[in-house]
Amino acid sequence: MAAAAESGARAWFGGGSPGPGSPASSPDLGRGGRARPEPEPGAGPGSGPERASARSPGPAALGHTFRKVMLTKPTFCHLCSDFIWGLAGFQCDVCNFMSHEKCLRQVKTPCTSLAPSLVRVPVAHCFGPRGLYKRKFCAVCRRSLEAPALRCEVCELHVHPDCVPFACSDCRQCHQDGHRDHDTHHHHWREGNLPSGARCEVCRKACGSSEVLAGLRCEWCGVQAHTVCSLALAPECTFGRLRTLMLPPACVRLLSRNFSKTHCFRISERACPEPDDGDDGEDGGGPAGAGREVPTPESNKQTLKIFDGNDAVHRNRFRVVSVPRLARSEEVLEAALRAYYITEDPRGFELQALPWPLQAGDGRTSEEEGGRGPRSREVSPEAWIIRTLPRTQDVLKIYPAWLKVGVAYVSIRVTPESTARTVVLEVLPLLGCQAEGPESFQLEEVFMGSRQVQRTVLADEESLLNRLRDIRQTSLRQMSQTRFYVAESKAVAPRVSLFVGGLPPGLSPQEYGSLLDEAVATKAGLVTLSHVYSAQGAVVLDVACFAEAERLYMLVRDTAVHGRLLTALVLPDVLHTKLPPDCCPLLVFVNPKSGGLKGRDLLCSFRKLLNPHQVFELTNGGPLPALHVFAQMPRFRVLVCGGDGTVGWVLAALEEMRQQLACPEPAVAILPLGTGNDLGRVLRWGSGYSGEDPLSVLVSVDEADAVLVDRWTILLDAHEAGGAENGVADLEPPKIVQMSNYCGIGIDAELSLDFHQAREEEPSKFTSRFHNKGVYVRVGLQKMSHARSLHKEIRLQVEQQEVELPSIEGLIFINIPSWGSGADLWGSDSDSRFEKPRMDDGLLEVVGVTGVMHMGQVQGGLRSGIRIAQGAYFRVTLLKATPVQVDGEPWVQAPGHMIISAVGPKVHMLRKAKQKPRKAGTLKDARADEVPTPEGGLK
Repeated sequence: MAAAAESGARAWFGGGSPGPGSPASSPDLGRGGRARPEPEPGAGPGSGPERASARSPGPAALGHTFRKVMLTKPTFCHLCSDFIWGLAGFQCDVCNFMSHEKCLRQVKTPCTSLAPSLVRVPVAHCFGPRGLYKRKFCAVCRRSLEAPALRCEVCELHVHPDCVPFACSDCRQCHQDGHRDHDTHHHHWREGNLPSGARCEVCRKACGSSEVLAGLRCEWCGVQAHTVCSLALAPECTFGRLRTLMLPPACVRLLSRNFSKTHCFRISERACPEPDDGDDGEDGGGPAGAGREVPTPESNKQTLKIFDGNDAVHRNRFRVVSVPRLARSEEVLEAALRAYYITEDPRGFELQALPWPLQAGDGRTSEEEGGRGPRSREVSPEAWIIRTLPRTQDVLKIYPAWLKVGVAYVSIRVTPESTARTVVLEVLPLLGCQAEGPESFQLEEVFMGSRQVQRTVLADEESLLNRLRDIRQTSLRQMSQTRFYVAESKAVAPRVSLFVGGLPPGLSPQEYGSLLDEAVATKAGLVTLSHVYSAQGAVVLDVACFAEAERLYMLVRDTAVHGRLLTALVLPDVLHTKLPPDCCPLLVFVNPKSGGLKGRDLLCSFRKLLNPHQVFELTNGGPLPALHVFAQMPRFRVLVCGGDGTVGWVLAALEEMRQQLACPEPAVAILPLGTGNDLGRVLRWGSGYSGEDPLSVLVSVDEADAVLVDRWTILLDAHEAGGAENGVADLEPPKIVQMSNYCGIGIDAELSLDFHQAREEEPSKFTSRFHNKGVYVRVGLQKMSHARSLHKEIRLQVEQQEVELPSIEGLIFINIPSWGSGADLWGSDSDSRFEKPRMDDGLLEVVGVTGVMHMGQVQGGLRSGIRIAQGAYFRVTLLKATPVQVDGEPWVQAPGHMIISAVGPKVHMLRKAKQKPRKAGTLKDARADEVPTPEGGLK
């Protein structure tokens, strides 16, 4: 670099005392005495507007540094989202915020460089895997997400992978952790990426944009507004239309120290990003938060690799800037600071050349390390590290948020003599706490990383000036994301609840304790068994040490007992006494294996619409952990997202947990994701989920009507004789299964069994209902010529009376008026021999089918089944091994007896309310409180 060569003895840029040509004396000044460097290519929207040759002293608002730029492609204002007519607009040098000249004075959005300091409560994000998000924009650099990007699993934050380290830790606060508990709940605003058709709650005009990052949306209540209009709304959030279904954050307590958000919200490991997508300086080589590759410099440009501290050098994580070859040292320094979103006075920094051995690291080239840099030293861009010049004093912001006082922070000046104790003594009078004893307060350092918020209590004698110097030496980015809090030094009693599943069932608490002690070496003084679920083979541990809880969590997940891998989950405490009187929280179960990939998408959507602590993934521990968390809840409802088998699984778990639940009979709604979905059909939830708005689904659940449905118990008592050699009977232990829909014996169970086996062999092919039904048809055609004369292989007793069976191939017991994906097997014809079937009449209908052809005619509506009997108690004797299926779950049952009887209390289900027809000619705004119920299901 030309400027570097001229410096001769010392290889550094900027930072010296002002002199001729320095920023202090240059006529080319912007706000705060900052010289404006020439931009690197592609710094504007899209491919980027070219900068105007003449600069405008643009106004500064909320950390922005605006200047006039020339527009070479269609560009939209980030405030009003209107098209910018003409050839000039105003753009922030740091965050790329683009504005009309007329809109500059109304800008309320903070710059990315200032945004971390405005976070009210620092909460880390939980990023999922990389994905393609069309017409979405990065919250850091405000550019379009054209390449695979990251999205938070809990809120609507979208970022480029290179921008993750610069994202604010401003995720939703979903629980109390004993530190930042507030009495009122405020709106949690997220800028941009609003749905199409979004309208402002204040002015009722369109507030979203598919062209730029514009508009605001509360991530709790869903209220949408223009940035300017949002100031007219009350700061308190009431959770909007879903307030009766929401589990309020004030009702959830979780001491999440040592656990990431992925662990706290029980998000599966497959949803975690690749190891290379780190928050600890792993920002790759993108230029100033934009490009995904090291750009090829123009002939008059030079490309530089910029590191922000020792940690970035150690990890070989850098940012790339492109500057003119004849750029002044001040311009190069400003370009380097802007790449890390640093807007402080550049005279406090310098650029030091990085020796090549340090650049090479462990000998690998930058391309081998990050896939970005050239392979040879001769063509490798120069590497520089930003350093802070020595300071004899500094200004430090001290936040008292945890004390609930009326100020955001106080600023104090720290000197070499300032320690953590002297700072606390100086700050307390400024906060009006002079009457309080200073010995009961401490100074805490909080690093607000986008992936994890880390807290450190500073020792009383620690020098604050040295501490700030060490942080800046490690990473300037880390310094901008570090806060200092004065907090009460009260000891928080550690308590973490760990759910451990997958243990052998039927053991005593002492046996479970000994088993865990042998498997993971639990510490008796720190770990106690608070709950034992012997029938399910699960326990809940109360751990009184954060480090021990983390050790157990990691160890249990990698431990197998009797050849079965254990499950470990971190569970929150639900404070049921704080539940509002009008709130009946919705407990959501999602089976991600149902409905192809729709289950995973719904899982993410419900986490964002509700509190993620009330959304559970069934493949991660089953229904038991959720029912344990909600055990003391006086009232709640349940939504099951899955097929008929999934619904039966949850209903069986509710029956087993009935005695432990404060709300023993919660009403259950269904979002059908399976193939048949017969129970969902009769309850009007439709034949299957086809991409409806998840918000509309939740509104429909809230408006649904409660109905009763019979539940039946099937006792399977097999008596299969052993080999003829010894004549000893091999008796299987009796087994009990629950039934809600139907039980099939014979041909229909045989078809279900063949389908189930085909799906187990190649599960990746069974991702759509159309394909699944095609497999059913193919299996049925293969059975067309097969006859087994089922009536000769079984005996049926109804209410203790023997019933003679006609010539049939299948015997079906039906509880609901839907079988085989919506077919009416009983038929609608009246019959004086039987009562009209109902779901809650305490009776089952027994129907026979003569074969595959008959089943096809029934499903086509051409025929009905053969009515055989109706009753409340049945005894079936199987003379040989016969296929059996219950609610779509098939198996081959050994010879013996099947006894079917009512299970006891009826199940409370939610039936979707019929949609009221709208009057012709009336138009209503699509407000959050007026979301229409999606059509579907039986009317």
